[in-house]
Amino acid sequence: MTQDPDPIGNGFVASLARPGGNITGLSNLNRELSGKRVDLLKEVVPSLSRLAVLGTSTFPGNALNLKETELAAGALAMKLQYLDVLSPTDVETAFRGASKERAEAVLALGGPVLNSQRTQVVELAAKNRLPVMYSLREFVEDGGLMSYGVSVTDLDRRAATYVDKILKGAKPGDLPVEQPIKFELVINLKAAKQIGLTIPPNVLARADKVLK
Repeated sequence: MTQDPDPIGNGFVASLARPGGNITGLSNLNRELSGKRVDLLKEVVPSLSRLAVLGTSTFPGNALNLKETELAAGALAMKLQYLDVLSPTDVETAFRGASKERAEAVLALGGPVLNSQRTQVVELAAKNRLPVMYSLREFVEDGGLMSYGVSVTDLDRRAATYVDKILKGAKPGDLPVEQPIKFELVINLKAAKQIGLTIPPNVLARADKVLK
């Protein structure tokens, strides 16, 4: 595995420390990420009190991410609105729902459906003038506002060490599943300007990449 969202929940391994069986590798699941994304949104939109969350309930890891998001939002006294996106046709409906409830920002939990509809999501965010935090930098590179998440490149590189060990005779079940250790914050200033948002200097200073 190079980036499974929930290897234990998916039944691939018995535990991260002792996988057992014939599968091991890396997980991209980090429960603290969702909370960090909420905190970053609050820094960018200090008055934020109503947060819409886009996710796909059938996607592994979505429930855990949503739980952490709810905890983070609750700690900041935010009202949270969850909008399930099960198919591409649900994307526009979700943004309409967010606007109807007067959401002041959106957190996209990610998953195959949202990831495959990056262009549509980014365009709807701009159309509705909503600051959106994504989990993948590809959204930002396609015109989205900002992303904070696992460095997929780092996971892919680290996966090569597993291949090397297994080819040299190591048993997958004896190799602990590793979690992400490298994260990246990417910000698109053009997207911010488009919705009339000013990114605080202290947030910009922490960005790994700023698109202008």
